[in-house]
Amino acid sequence: MTTLIPVLGDQLTSDLASLRGGPDGAVVLMVEVAAETHYVRHHKKKIALIFSAMRHFAEELRAGGWTVDYVRLDDPGNTGSFSGEVVRAVARHGASRIRVVEAGEWRVDAMIAGWAADTGLPVEILPDDRFLCSRTDFAEWAGARKRLVMEEFYREMRKRTGLLMRAGKPVGTRWNFDAENRKVPPRGLNYPAPPTFVPDAITTEVLDLVADRFAGHFGDLEPFGFAVTRADALIALDHFIAVALPRFGDYQDAIVEGQAFLYHAALSPYLNCGLLTAREVVQAAQAAFDRGEVPLNAAEGFIRQIIGWREYVRGLYFWAGPDYAKSNALQATRDLPAFYWTGETEMRCLAQSVAQVKREAYNHHIQRLMVLGNFAMLIGVEPAQVEEWYLVVYADAYEWVELPNVHGMSQFADGGILGSKPYAGGGAYINRMSDHCGRCRYDVKQRVGPDACPFNALYWDFLARHRDKLGGNNRLLRMYDNWDRFAPERQKETRESAAAFLKTLPPAAREWAVAQPDAAPPAPPAGPPPEAVLER
Repeated sequence: MTTLIPVLGDQLTSDLASLRGGPDGAVVLMVEVAAETHYVRHHKKKIALIFSAMRHFAEELRAGGWTVDYVRLDDPGNTGSFSGEVVRAVARHGASRIRVVEAGEWRVDAMIAGWAADTGLPVEILPDDRFLCSRTDFAEWAGARKRLVMEEFYREMRKRTGLLMRAGKPVGTRWNFDAENRKVPPRGLNYPAPPTFVPDAITTEVLDLVADRFAGHFGDLEPFGFAVTRADALIALDHFIAVALPRFGDYQDAIVEGQAFLYHAALSPYLNCGLLTAREVVQAAQAAFDRGEVPLNAAEGFIRQIIGWREYVRGLYFWAGPDYAKSNALQATRDLPAFYWTGETEMRCLAQSVAQVKREAYNHHIQRLMVLGNFAMLIGVEPAQVEEWYLVVYADAYEWVELPNVHGMSQFADGGILGSKPYAGGGAYINRMSDHCGRCRYDVKQRVGPDACPFNALYWDFLARHRDKLGGNNRLLRMYDNWDRFAPERQKETRESAAAFLKTLPPAAREWAVAQPDAAPPAPPAGPPPEAVLER
């Protein structure tokens, strides 16, 4: 009796639940699926990362005694869909059952749910215990409260894991040191770039394939330096813990021109495809703190991103259900400006962020939230187009992490389910946290006019435009009080300046449109109670 074990491209973990128990009587199926490369037109570097990591992982499994059936993208007969390849593999190997770990998004979950009917075989679907909070555990936590505040979830996770805890209390007497993690870096800091890795023969072959098959996709393919093996991903983790983590806390919100990574880990592509696990990453940070090598604000800030925010958005994604993406609370309908693809704009913060993501398939969280996301929300871009862009351009983007972060946090499209207020800001915030403004063609200190930083008028126009929805938000009352202190003429001038700028935006670029998914999403679960409110 042969067990077929399909392993998806984001499940490249040797301790994956479906692989436990050894290779006896099992065949691992791995497939380079054409449909997964173009349901959105992923950044060339992301496709190369996943395909190379998959091929290396297959070799590691074979070295461990597994029989691996690996279907390459250009293999004759490749159906282009995972379901099609499962059916073919069942016939090739005479499989009697299928064992698989649950997928990371609703679309693929629906595909797996159809395999029993497609093959006539029993399909065992195992929980993905690489995450520290299961879907079931999150649903139970969510069901016990009306307001799902991320900070409360994070504290529960601290208690559950014991991370940064002593005698049931948080180390340092506080749970959260975020207020200490917003420093502006002085000039001359020596930022430690994350390690890069020279492509081997396998990666070089993949790079040639991507260059040939995906030349029209967004982004630069080379130079390519991602880790594509677990051994190299562990080198990247060790480097971050030893070299960057000690200063990560202080400067994690800063933007420095020409410095793509600063003290950030840049480990999320490896976490999200499975080369690293959340448990080992946070344990490494805890161990460095215990050895006295990392200050508390850095260790806490990093651990919070993993066991707090990462686990929270994954839980929310599955708890809220497939219909979550359909909301558009601010009724935003504008097309995404073309410069999100080209970088051709005189707004230096946006131009630099787009240039960086084109080159690296990476921006850190403040660039994503307060530059790129903030601008899209202020001008009223349709949420689906913003979400598509984020899914295309980032090497770490998978729908479970991308959708809640963009739809809920960045665009406030869910009307306050994930965040308690829109993450909107004017030029002053970008000027405080970055060094872009001093080199920009626009003047961040001017509020209106053709030379004023567009973020300034756009911010006030956003508040005025959405007062019916946001005016009662407790976290925005002070800003609306400030707006009300503007004389009527000043308010009119501000809104006219915003309107004038909006007329200058370049036409939209829609050639990156999302293709129809291969499988319809499943029916949503019994959703959250209508009165539920989630806050970060």
